[in-house]
Amino acid sequence: MPHQTTHIDLNSDLGEGFGQWRLGDDEALLSVVTSANVACGFHAGDPGIMRRTCETAAARGVVIGAQVGYRDLAGFGRRFIDVPPVELADDIIYQIGALDAFARVAGTRVRYVKPHGALYNAIVHHEAQAAAVVAAVRAYDPGLPVLGLPGSEWLRQADRAGLTTVAECFADRAYTPEGTLVPRGVPGAVLHDPAQIAERSVRMARGEPIEAIDGTPITITADSICVHGDSPGAVAMAIEVRDALKAHGIDLAPFAGEKG
Repeated sequence: MPHQTTHIDLNSDLGEGFGQWRLGDDEALLSVVTSANVACGFHAGDPGIMRRTCETAAARGVVIGAQVGYRDLAGFGRRFIDVPPVELADDIIYQIGALDAFARVAGTRVRYVKPHGALYNAIVHHEAQAAAVVAAVRAYDPGLPVLGLPGSEWLRQADRAGLTTVAECFADRAYTPEGTLVPRGVPGAVLHDPAQIAERSVRMARGEPIEAIDGTPITITADSICVHGDSPGAVAMAIEVRDALKAHGIDLAPFAGEKG
């Protein structure tokens, strides 16, 4: 049976520029989303971008999360790296701490952690790396919720370690029949039709089935919907998703902290 949802979080990956390079319209998206996954400088982001993104998010009442990834600026964190678990844990602590400094300067703090890109996908199944990220969050602040794919090794281990786990779904990504994300290199992995994306988002928010990439009906249960900030037309898509959710009686509210 579909679950009755009255509210859901809307998150987006933000602060993903670096130096002269800009990616996405963070300013506009921070007027739409309720949670901002801010890049911490390893796969994207730099101190200036991190500070400005935190300041804007704080001014808008948007909750800040640490978007942590592999140390891979050239690959935008989308290449798997076989990092020893101890080193990976240290890298994650470093990133959370860096962003938390800028969040605190802006009058708020980091309120959750979300892995990015290849790290996100690796720890769906990679036990050792999932354990490393869990250990890092516990060491930094065991009160921080963690965001991830439903059914992932990452969320299973985090739950066993006593962390608050938050499952998310993706507005603009295709799913496999197993409920994992279709790899970006596969045709059809990223969706582009705002109306289709909005309709899927409402179905997922209500616990209703959507079609996997092969047409199989699957149900994704989540407390947060991710809209990608680096997709073409990302702002228009996020607005359409927000408006569709509200039109179906589903309000937007962050899962961590208080808005405002």
